Amino acid sequence: MKIAVTVKPGAREDSIKKDIDGYRVLTKARAQDGKANEAVRRIVAEHFDVSPSRVEIARGTASHKKIIEIS
Repeated sequence: MKIAVTVKPGAREDSIKKDIDGYRVLTKARAQDGKANEAVRRIVAEHFDVSPSRVEIARGTASHKKIIEIS
């Protein structure tokens, strides 16, 4: 399954919300050294009740808009 997400790093809390264009992921992690991407993988995995190893960022690793693939 592929989903579109918009990421907001440096937020006050870690959360995921359904949005018109897909999902909005808020993370406390900063966008440095891939920390925000790892947090996004963890948050999406928790939301869909899968292992973080099954969540992959297919496109947009350096962008706020990402395509996430869940296997």
